[in-house]
Amino acid sequence: MPNLTQSMKSDLRQVISAAIAAVDPERAVASHLQQIDGTLVLQDRKLQVSAFSRIKLLGAGKASARMARAVAQILQPHHVSGLLSVRELPDFEVAGVELILAGHPVPNENSQRAANAALRLAAQLSATDLAICLVSGGASALWSAPAPGLTLDEKAATTRLLLQCGASIEEINCVRKHLSAIKGGRLAQAIAPATLITLALSDVIGDDPGVIGSGPTAGDPTTFAAALAVITKHGIRRQLPSAIVTHLEMGARGEFSETPTPDEPLFHNASYSIIAANSQAVAAAARCAAQLGYRVELCEQPVSGEARRVGEELAQRAMTVQKSLRATDPPVMIISGGETTVTHAGSGVGGRNQELVLAAAIAIAGTGRLVIASVGTDGSDGPTDAAGAFADGQSLTRGRKLKLEAARFLAEHNSYNFFKPLNDLIITGPTGTNVMDIQLAAIRKP
Repeated sequence: MPNLTQSMKSDLRQVISAAIAAVDPERAVASHLQQIDGTLVLQDRKLQVSAFSRIKLLGAGKASARMARAVAQILQPHHVSGLLSVRELPDFEVAGVELILAGHPVPNENSQRAANAALRLAAQLSATDLAICLVSGGASALWSAPAPGLTLDEKAATTRLLLQCGASIEEINCVRKHLSAIKGGRLAQAIAPATLITLALSDVIGDDPGVIGSGPTAGDPTTFAAALAVITKHGIRRQLPSAIVTHLEMGARGEFSETPTPDEPLFHNASYSIIAANSQAVAAAARCAAQLGYRVELCEQPVSGEARRVGEELAQRAMTVQKSLRATDPPVMIISGGETTVTHAGSGVGGRNQELVLAAAIAIAGTGRLVIASVGTDGSDGPTDAAGAFADGQSLTRGRKLKLEAARFLAEHNSYNFFKPLNDLIITGPTGTNVMDIQLAAIRKP
């Protein structure tokens, strides 16, 4: 049994690697943007590179450095310059492009410095310039320019409360956009009348440009009133800094201008392309699993909601599939993608993927030939060095031998410290991409 379990974990590792490779940011850029005889080709849009006085790169996110390197290579021999806000410094340089190491998931002073620098650069552009904006997961925190009258500390406190209360990424970004000078299309406002191209890796369900990175270059259909509704829904209105609530209330009364809507003229000279998304990672995972001999069951709807509930549901589905298998049937792999949330009320260490797997471990306790995994495609799950974790039917038994009670660790949101002694953490290191999470269950006939 242990050898078979390890073999199934090895299969899952291969599937995870294939999923991440499929959304490699440099490969994604190269598949969407080309330069042919001095013409820049982006889908059905063609631009003469020589027609532009300057080409500026502006970017933020976990994949922005690798995206920038790919763009610079494509545009050779034309000179590009600009600046990026990144979570981690890469092991390479992009000539002419400044990198600012900023805070994520909670913005810091460098997040504000990077956002303000991007806005200043954008304001200097003219109608003869080309701006290429690179957006990927993490951009919301890495570009953080508080609206006039607000401070970074007030925005940071708001972000922490939104993360802790279980708000969805869409809800978090709705609030962020209405506290910001750069999000919700404000950067596109600053770039106009220059030509604008945005290349984005989607880290949100639905791949909405207005939600990816809080939509710095996308029109925003949300309102101050919608942002107020989010903080009311999650019961954090009284916990927020008073200046934040006052700002949202004043905006809802029309005392501040709303973010630009998608139909405003400033977007007429702009294009927005999503070059990689979770669906591509899921499809690649399915292809790899099939090559390994598994019958693949894809979950049609993206995964969302509370991590432990999703883990329990995946476990139940996996056990139901296992019961239906006949001796001659091939193994099955259930594959889904999306992003869960954790309503964090404790001081434990972990992330949404590890919490999902810990809840699944409790549900599948005692089973055989069943392994569940969940990983963040960026290689980082919460404030840990793990991308996710594995669980099998013996995880709880092995935990008890080390005096680790799974239910207590789950209650304390301490999944990392449950899986680490079991050597069941999945550690990939930073992957340079980010398209949400992948959940997997490998199943064989017991």
